[in-house]
Amino acid sequence: MTLRKVNISILIVAVVIFLLVIHHNFLSLSEFLRRELSDPSPLGLQPIDFIPAAPQRLADERNDKEISVVIAASDERLGGAIAAMNSIYQNTRANVVFHIVTLNDTVDHLRTWLRSPPLKNMRYRILDFDPRVLEGKVQVDPQKPDNFKPLTFARFYLPSFVPHAEKAIYVDDDVIVQDDIVELYNTPLKPGHAAAFSDDCDSTSSKVAVRGAGNQYNYIGFLDYKKETIRKLAMKANTCSFNPGVFVANLTEWKLQNITKQLEKWMALNVVEELYSKTLAGSITTPPLLIVFYKQHSSIDPMWNVRHLGSSAGKRYSSQFVEAAKLLHWNGHFKPWGRTASYAEVWEKCQLAVQSRPCLLEHKMMHLFRCSSEMHRSKGGSCHLCDTRCYSSSTTENKGKISTNEHFCLCHFSCVLLLFTQFF
Repeated sequence: MTLRKVNISILIVAVVIFLLVIHHNFLSLSEFLRRELSDPSPLGLQPIDFIPAAPQRLADERNDKEISVVIAASDERLGGAIAAMNSIYQNTRANVVFHIVTLNDTVDHLRTWLRSPPLKNMRYRILDFDPRVLEGKVQVDPQKPDNFKPLTFARFYLPSFVPHAEKAIYVDDDVIVQDDIVELYNTPLKPGHAAAFSDDCDSTSSKVAVRGAGNQYNYIGFLDYKKETIRKLAMKANTCSFNPGVFVANLTEWKLQNITKQLEKWMALNVVEELYSKTLAGSITTPPLLIVFYKQHSSIDPMWNVRHLGSSAGKRYSSQFVEAAKLLHWNGHFKPWGRTASYAEVWEKCQLAVQSRPCLLEHKMMHLFRCSSEMHRSKGGSCHLCDTRCYSSSTTENKGKISTNEHFCLCHFSCVLLLFTQFF
């Protein structure tokens, strides 16, 4: 039997299992109902659902104080967000509640991930972010509309995600936590400071020179000091910048100082005056934060944001140092889920715990069809679930080039057998 016939046979089996799962889910829908929350935010941040408190036995094992962690989860990076949450959840006994900010068309996909056994008792809240909040504040290139990532600005609206909390942690989706998140949460903030960041000039950072702009760890690397509006702020160009991918926020102070409105003001000004530096390709979320928090922020322990792991495929830290780090951050172009980043094996420990052990029937089948359609559109790729790969009828003589429109993203046969075992 040819590979194509085998793939078609397995796909037919998968279709049957998928239909049976859907039927089963309709019968037991009540088990997955979530408690609806009210009070929609005027900013377009709609609370969708909230996992009830964990069983009493688990609640007794964890501390009562609620630790709010905010994380953005885009559809194309969902595996990263899940791995980050898993690493936090598995390394603490604290009462952590995740506030997961996403777009409406990602919610169903997100829920399938969150039903994985390692996270079944994790408390979370899903919020839908309305990109219209950013109208007039971000300049979108009409030639490259896909480059606009609205969720990167989620960190600007923290009080809307956790309106009743006094304090919260924000983390990017490309991090792995290796210690108890309570330690980061307990970072002391100075009076009048609304946030604590990790400075880019700390001892764990190695400076990288950038032509004509000093280095990327100074304000001049992010802001255009030729613009009068920037010069009037009297901010020293060589001031050490900070990384906004991990920070602790005093939400009471944030609201008192109206930080969100200040950030929106500078976003809107940049659309008109182009205040951000063009020397670096850097983040467009960093410049307004640098302006608003200039000499008005506290510091977190550098070991809670060991970063630049994604700046190159090479290893810049020793294995001992990486092991000792409390939070690893793959900021940069090389993400650990891309299989080209340094220390990807550390990230995979958290990723595999969610994605491949065990090979969940419902989760795998839903992702199978999702990935199958995506690969049909994108002409090949990889699912990264249950050792899945996307196959085509192309032969090795084609040197990897896809010559037909028929693509099948299928679990290996052993996984399919496991699906049968779990279902029956």
